[in-house]
Amino acid sequence: MPFIDLKTNAAVPSDKAEVIKAQFGEAIADIPGKSENWLMVDIEPEHKMWFKGDSAPAAMVEVSIFGSATAGALETLTGHITDIVKSNLGIAENRIYVKYELCTNWGWNGSNF
Repeated sequence: MPFIDLKTNAAVPSDKAEVIKAQFGEAIADIPGKSENWLMVDIEPEHKMWFKGDSAPAAMVEVSIFGSATAGALETLTGHITDIVKSNLGIAENRIYVKYELCTNWGWNGSNF
């Protein structure tokens, strides 16, 4: 049950959003046991966002995962997420944060796993 939330101050045309969503779906498999089958993606474009005091293109990507993941898997996923955002939106790698939250409680369909 992963969730990837991309916030950026850049514009994200609909066709780019579809590509990003699909590429996030492939990348989530970097975490053993995770797949696009359970992935929820949220893309929030044109967010009011400043990084290092200026409003040049930047992105914050938050990844929530039910269960656990190894540091190595998260490192690999960070690289893939950064590449996806950079290649599709032209945002420099040093202006992209990726944050992880590993959750032990996750609700779906009226109850918790």
